[in-house]
Parts: sequence; C-alpha cells; structure tokens
Amino acid sequence: MNKENKKFEKPANLIRRFMAILYDSMLLIGIIFAFGVIVFLLRKLAGDDTMQAPSNILQVFITLGMWLSCIYFYVLCWVRRGQTLGMKSWKLHLYSQKQQDLTMMECFSRCLFAHISFGLLGLGYFWCLIDKKGRCVHDILSGTIVLVIKKSGNEET
Repeated sequence: MNKENKKFEKPANLIRRFMAILYDSMLLIGIIFAFGVIVFLLRKLAGDDTMQAPSNILQVFITLGMWLSCIYFYVLCWVRRGQTLGMKSWKLHLYSQKQQDLTMMECFSRCLFAHISFGLLGLGYFWCLIDKKGRCVHDILSGTIVLVIKKSGNEET
C-alpha cells in the first residue's frame, strides 16, 4: 500500500486512538503470554524450580523483557507498515511529520513518550483535544502524526 492510494480525512480523535489501543492490548496479552512460556521453558531447561518465584534480579529482567517485547511489537509494526492491527481496524495510520518514511528512532521515542503520556493519567493523550492539528504530546515529541485514512475502493485489505 502506498500513500497515493489513501485519502487523508483528518487527525485521529481520542476515541479511535483508545479503541486501537484496546485492540492492540489483546495482541500484547498474547505476546506477553508467549514471552512467559519462553521464560518458563528456559528456567525449566536450566534446572530452576519453576514452582518457586524467580529471584528478584530475574524478576526485573523478566519484567524488562516483557516490556521490551511490547515495544518491539509497536516499533516493528510502525516501521514496516505505519500501523498496528488495532490501528488498521480503526483506519489509523502513523506518519512522520518530516514527510518521509518513519524511522526506528521516531517509532521508539513515540512508544516511550506514549508510555509516559499514559502514565500521567492519560493527560498526554487528552492533549489532542486542545492541539489544532489533533496531535497528542507523544506525537509532538516524536515528530509523528496519526491520521484517519479513507481507503480507495480498489485497494486490497
């Protein structure tokens, strides 16, 4: 899919953004579950007692690994296609404000800033209600924008 086949309607509103996040959270549950299975199998192969909680340091690494797996999901989807499955369902697409392809750094920084925006009671997300271009704080800080797209009739799904 190239940009010429899509018509941009407007920046994404808050409801569409949250619905896409809700859809993606279901995928993230699967990713975290798969990560947990891998950790369990590795602990089992290492001869660790899997009926006992892992050591504190291992718990930190497991938590960090789950978090990085989720970030990797977003960054990979955004760099490759400009959207996650949840965003595709809600006809949202992520673009660089520099009028070029998204870079890994833009996507990674967007993901980090989005976590901060969400962690501050969602205030970074609610900024799109005030911003004239409809951008959230993490869009502004990462140099990206989420747009609602209208697909042409002859485009593949």
